[in-house]
Formats: sequence, structure tokens, C-alpha cells
Amino acid sequence: MSENFFKNTKIMFVATFTILLSLLAVVSSTSVDNNLNSVYAANKTLNVITSVSPITNIVKNIAGDKINLTGLVPEGVNSHTFEPVPSDIVKLSNADLVIINGLFLEDNMEKVVNESLKNKPDIQLLKLADGTINSTGWIFDFSFPKEQGHPNPHLWLNPVNAMKFANLTKDKLIEMDPNNTAYYAENAEKYIALLKQLDEGIKTAVQSVPPENRKLVTYHDSWAYFAPRYNMTVIGAVQPSDFSEPSPLDIAKLIDQIKAEKVPAIFASEVFSNRITDQIAKEAGVNIVQTLRDDALPGNLTSPNHTYVGMMLDNMENMVVPLGGNTSSLSNINPENTYTP
Repeated sequence: MSENFFKNTKIMFVATFTILLSLLAVVSSTSVDNNLNSVYAANKTLNVITSVSPITNIVKNIAGDKINLTGLVPEGVNSHTFEPVPSDIVKLSNADLVIINGLFLEDNMEKVVNESLKNKPDIQLLKLADGTINSTGWIFDFSFPKEQGHPNPHLWLNPVNAMKFANLTKDKLIEMDPNNTAYYAENAEKYIALLKQLDEGIKTAVQSVPPENRKLVTYHDSWAYFAPRYNMTVIGAVQPSDFSEPSPLDIAKLIDQIKAEKVPAIFASEVFSNRITDQIAKEAGVNIVQTLRDDALPGNLTSPNHTYVGMMLDNMENMVVPLGGNTSSLSNINPENTYTP
């Protein structure tokens, strides 16, 4: 064979080897990048957006300091009519997980999330109420008539449902952030133990109310899932289903019903004007309790009772005592958060 043949063969070999080395480098670099991305994803702190304050606090007790948590609906704002402002829309579009009540309570938030999914398809949406009951468990009532198709969404005011909310949150966080599985599970166990104590305490407190007084008339009908749990009856609600003010005829009918049922007290709301409830109480000759909370937590942000449990304890003091009962069974319950920092 000629010298040129060997020279050309050598050149071809070197060129081929060089190309192979280049391809290997690219593959190796891509593999390293993918591995780095996997590590980053595994160690990323989740951005979690929630809706109303009680749900935000339930999530906080499970997630602790392992997530970036933002509650979107300001306290004292009507959650049924809340509309996200532009800065809220940015927060929702940057979220990894959005946790809401569901059952049509946060329709405006859901619309933003569904729109954001077009550009960020990995956003996850957890609807706690929808995961807690199905349509057979929906309750329709004064403020949420069946013909409108939207059931009463206030599941969290029943602590048993709050326990389910906590477990659903735990499961979703473990699914998305498995590195902190033990942490989320431990927090859920401690928090649910507190909610069980709360549930038993409320049972005993309500039983101290004379049976003929276990009746609720409220401004906003938030207690549909609470009442059956504790053998109470929701007699009526002041606010119509369109969240407007009641007509004079509606008010007159409710006053007659309160007198007929011999209801000892009616309950106003923390987010609605008390003017009408004041009028009803005066004309019906019953006591009025100015605030039952369903969305707003008591105290300020640093108060130990600025929690879901603190809200329920506050509600029981404002509900049970005016109806003729006592809350001694709740006196030893610590309202503070239970998660481990």
C-alpha cells in the first residue's frame, strides 16, 4: 500500500475520533445539565398560594417553613366576590401550587389559574372542599339555593372537614416535595390531634346549650356544615343568595320566624354591615352577637390566637354562651400553631 493511503487513513481516523469526542462532550454536558436541573427541582422551595385565611393557616400548620406561602384573599373581604388585582395575578401565575376551598367559592382565582396553565402547564390546583365531599354531600340553603347550582362552600367551619383539608394538603405536598415527607407527615399528625381535641370540646360545649336554643340565625349562611355535626339547626340567614341586602319583606318574614322559633340570639358577620341585623334583633326582641367569623382570624398577625383553631374558639365563645351554654370544655385548648419550625 502507498504512503499516501496510510496518511489519508490516519487523517480520517483523527477526524472521526475528534468528532466522536465532540459528540461525547455534548452528551456529557447535557447529562450534567439534566442532573443539575433534577437536583434543583428536587430541592426547590415550592411557591404556594392559598385563598382565605382559615385555609392559609391550615396549610401553614402542615407545611411549616418548607414552602413559600402567600394567602391571597385579605381578611375582612367578602371571599365570594373577591377579584384578584394585577399583582395577585402575577403571584398566581408564578405559583407551583394553588390551594383553594373550591365548590365555586373562588371562581375568579380559578379563572386566573386556568389562564396561567396555558403558559405554565405545571401549576397544580388543589380544591380542598371538592376533595372532601362529593355532590351527594353538598348542602343547599337560604344563601345557596339549589336552583343556582352552587352549594354552600363553607366546609372548613366543621373541624372534621378541616382535618380532611389537612390530610389533603399533606398528601399534595408530599407528592410535590417528597424530600420533606417525614416533616409534612409529622406536622399533620400533631395538627390533626389538636383538631380532634377541638371537635370533642365543641361537642361538649354545644351539649351544654338547652336543646330548644340550639338554633342559628346569621347574616351570612356559613354554618351549614357545622350545625349538623353538633346537633344544631340553621333557622335562617339574613343575606339573600345574590349577596345583596334583604328586602323589607324578607326582613319581616325573618322577624316573624325568629319570634315563632323563640330564637334567643342572632349573629352578625365580620365582613358585612350590622345595620340590618341590629334592626332585626331590635324588632324581634332578641340579643345580637356582633361577630361570628368564617373568613377572618382573630387578633393580629403575631397573636397566638390568629389561627383557624383560635377563630373557632372565638366563635364558640360568641355562639354558645349567648345561646345559654358554656365553653369550659374548650378552656384547655391551645389555639397556637402546632408545626415544627
